Amino acid sequence: MCKIGKFFLKLLGIFLAANAVLFVVFFFDLDGKLLFNVVEPFLKNHYDNMKRKDVLTMPYDTDKFPKYKYDE
Repeated sequence: MCKIGKFFLKLLGIFLAANAVLFVVFFFDLDGKLLFNVVEPFLKNHYDNMKRKDVLTMPYDTDKFPKYKYDE
């Protein structure tokens, strides 16, 4: 075979291997499992521990608007 034919065979093999890997990820929902088991607990831990202002304890005046800045 010539060099171009070998190149296209290698390219076809790489394409088929990548397609097979992506099919396995899709079929077993591995991306969703990764997000649910790894990313979501990290984000929950981060955002649940954030300091937030309690807007329910602020006085309500109709002519004044509250300041929504956080004290740091």
